[in-house]
Amino acid sequence: MLIIAVRISITLLAGAVILNGWRLVRGPSVVDRILAMDTLSASAIAILLVSDIGRGTSIYFEAALLIALFGFVSTIALSKYLLRGDIIE
Repeated sequence: MLIIAVRISITLLAGAVILNGWRLVRGPSVVDRILAMDTLSASAIAILLVSDIGRGTSIYFEAALLIALFGFVSTIALSKYLLRGDIIE
């Protein structure tokens, strides 16, 4: 049962990654592209964690933490740049 749930989850998350990539490439504004990048990193984290659950290991947990950290920092930096035109005050 767990294997089936993991496969379905990874399939749906892969679909979310494809749709986020489409929005990242085709987004009408920069804000849409930033949100797509943030959602793409969240989807990548979910794929890593679900695959770890399916395998019964915690090999990719550190990679998921790094993706979360870099995704958050890049979203904040790009948002600050759009608002003020400068990242460092």
